[in-house]
Amino acid sequence: GGSHVRSTLKGAESGIAAMAACYQRFDPASYLKYNYTPPRADFERKDSIVPWKLACLHRAFTEGDVSGELLVDIGSGPTLYQVLSGCEVFNKVILTDFLEINRQELRRWLRDEGGYNLDWTPYMEYVCKLEGRRYAWSEKAAKLRKVVKDVLPIDVHCPQPMAPDALPSGGADCLVSSFCLESVSPDLAAFNRALGHIGSLLRPGGHLLLIGALDESYYLGGPGVKIPVVPLNEAQVCASLKERGYTLMRLEVYTLPQDMRVGVDDVTGVFFVKAKKV
Repeated sequence: GGSHVRSTLKGAESGIAAMAACYQRFDPASYLKYNYTPPRADFERKDSIVPWKLACLHRAFTEGDVSGELLVDIGSGPTLYQVLSGCEVFNKVILTDFLEINRQELRRWLRDEGGYNLDWTPYMEYVCKLEGRRYAWSEKAAKLRKVVKDVLPIDVHCPQPMAPDALPSGGADCLVSSFCLESVSPDLAAFNRALGHIGSLLRPGGHLLLIGALDESYYLGGPGVKIPVVPLNEAQVCASLKERGYTLMRLEVYTLPQDMRVGVDDVTGVFFVKAKKV
């Protein structure tokens, strides 16, 4: 009994330590170039992956049921697109990441210091268009800079992923998390646990908007930096959510066209989930 449990936990810990070591070589500039420039971010194309993600988020945030004061983005990485719709609904947004280098990238944009690695203007223009406000991207930028209250450390493998006083005691009203959990977990069990850990940050009845990769076994976090990913299918995503106390409201799937498969990963599809914490 006991010794087996201990060795399983030890195995889980060493898997997580190996992932953390992997991420010490993560390069935000390369990652942004691989995933957030054309063809994957081509706003002229209906079948491009980034516009699809932005449309899913826009829809989820404008249906009227997602509301409250505080939105927390889990594992922001060096990207901001995932809160461009949410910043219109929530007065407070908190961004989080495990890596200080990613937190710095986000702070440079938020403080308008320059020196950040991607121009988010086309993203803001696109989301404004979805909102029916064609020329308001500079307002969107100002709004985002105003409502993002902090960029904080997080570790989704800890039962308490953030510092005890980081969030109000009631928890967040909504979580958004994009390509985080499956990319930092050594296996499906760790993914499931992480899904439970982040749930502790969310108030009962609050919403989780989850975007992630399907059937992906690795991605490049920089030149020659191969980061392992838990290959998920739709059934596993649904089962994990249910097991960890979420009610699935919607699942949408995007399948990558051949020319979006550009060699920086082996992803075949992307899922978007809207769920509610029971």
